[in-house]
Amino acid sequence: MRRVVRQSKFRHVFGQAVKNDQCYDDIRVSRVTWDSSFCAVNPRFVAIIIEASGGGAFLVLPLHKTGRIDKSYPTVCGHTGPVLDIDWCPHNDQVIASGSEDCTVMVWQIPENGLTLSLTEPVVILEGHSKRVGIVAWHPTARNVLLSAGCDNAIIIWNVGTGEALINLDDMHSDMIYNVSWNRNGSLICTASKDKKVRVIDPRKQEIVAEKEKAHEGARPMRAIFLADGNVFTTGFSRMSERQLALWNPKNMQEPIALHEMDTSNGVLLPFYDPDTSIIYLCGKGDSSIRYFEITDESPYVHYLNTFSSKEPQRGMGYMPKRGLDVNKCEIARFFKLHERKCEPIIMTVPRKSDLFQDDLYPDTAGPEAALEAEEWFEGKNADPVLISLKHGYIPGKNRDLKVVKKNILDSKPTANKKCDLISAPKKTPDTASVQNEAKLDEILKEIKSIKDTICNQDERISKLEQQMAKIAA
Repeated sequence: MRRVVRQSKFRHVFGQAVKNDQCYDDIRVSRVTWDSSFCAVNPRFVAIIIEASGGGAFLVLPLHKTGRIDKSYPTVCGHTGPVLDIDWCPHNDQVIASGSEDCTVMVWQIPENGLTLSLTEPVVILEGHSKRVGIVAWHPTARNVLLSAGCDNAIIIWNVGTGEALINLDDMHSDMIYNVSWNRNGSLICTASKDKKVRVIDPRKQEIVAEKEKAHEGARPMRAIFLADGNVFTTGFSRMSERQLALWNPKNMQEPIALHEMDTSNGVLLPFYDPDTSIIYLCGKGDSSIRYFEITDESPYVHYLNTFSSKEPQRGMGYMPKRGLDVNKCEIARFFKLHERKCEPIIMTVPRKSDLFQDDLYPDTAGPEAALEAEEWFEGKNADPVLISLKHGYIPGKNRDLKVVKKNILDSKPTANKKCDLISAPKKTPDTASVQNEAKLDEILKEIKSIKDTICNQDERISKLEQQMAKIAA
């Protein structure tokens, strides 16, 4: 598997941990025995599930807030049981979902500059699972569509804008679901389950499209993710408890396209996939290394590239979306590795001598714009991600907050569902006054938007000046 004499621009990917002062220190990382990554990142924030007495909580830190984190730093703490999984919305960098042992999913709006007070009121509480919720995953292209999976072996797909459960897949899994992954345009999901099956499901038709029994023979947890070309990549264990990885074609799942055995460690391999470069990074829980592989169309299809090793084992791992990377440094991936008491960014770069934009490393990537509205997707439409160029770096758009307020989960739809715990929105009576109120609301929204735009611009300016100061100081 390792004897490769093959041309690839990723043969010499170079991984490096940042200096101590750029880590996030003194964080009590959650000790829950659950195989999620415990960390979620986007171009603005890093969120980390932490130990909390009397309920569940997670930290949300602006990326620049490095160093020692004070014990009194505000948290997101509305759950009554430990938080098991968190996921940032791909279409709004201030919205995050969390699943918990208290059987609920909560969606939170993080203030633009981070938390100044602890956040206890979610924008909406999604109730429908009868056991703890261990998986949350946003739809990659449709706004406000969120999937959750619980230990009741059910998968629920929610329209977060109205707080309703629109699809409930509760009879497809006979045992615990280990993970769920959307495909590139969000028309299918694949799941790995404790019954050793990998299933490919069409959630809107509520039918299983493909299924493989005993994808990996071992009893320990598996993972399955969709690749950009529609194939499915899995990690699991052999009967002899050796860790394996495999590649499958959902159209014919009799035999894997490729199957490799790795080692005999017992940590679950969490796969992180970059569709732009076709690289898969495998981070084992309890390992102190990140292995990476390139997926190609030629045999053996899964090509081992290299391993990044460090001394400390990882408790969890966050993975930055492509638009959050520094293209000027040829950075192709950034991980946020959780230790017992800290979070350490690890930067993966492809060494290049030129200072020019490397367009072969950075093809157009999925941007923050949603390709579909929730209603369109539930009606049967599909759309690929809306791509953006990273040539001039990623700058957060100016119109994105407007979507939060008008169409997203926030203030404008209190009538959609009585269960929605929307932020103390006034109850309106359907009379002429409500029309005037709506006109006033529009005016206020416009004003909020212009103020937010100004703040956003000033934020960018401040961060540029801080970078210049850091360079001068260095």
